[in-house]
Amino acid sequence: MNILVIGSGGREHAICWKLRQSSKVKDLYCSPGNGGTLKEAVNVEINVKNHSEVIKFCHEKKIDLVVVGPEASLAVGITDDLEKENI
Repeated sequence: MNILVIGSGGREHAICWKLRQSSKVKDLYCSPGNGGTLKEAVNVEINVKNHSEVIKFCHEKKIDLVVVGPEASLAVGITDDLEKENI
C-alpha cells in the first residue's frame, strides 16, 4: 500500500511512525513533513493547497490512501477532491 500523509506537525510524525510499523505499507510519503517524518517517510514538496498538484502526485506514485492531518486542509475540501479521483 502506498500512502501520502499531509501535514508537518507532531501528529503527522506520529501517524508516519505508526504506519511505518505495518508490513502492508510499501511506500510512505509526507508533505511537507518535518525532521521527524523524514525518519519514517519520504518528505515531498507538494503545494498541499493546490489540490490538482496533490492529485497529480497521487496518480504518479499510485497512492492508495491519503491521511490529511491539518484541519485547515480538511476545511478547504481536499478530501472531497481526492474522493472524486477515487483516491
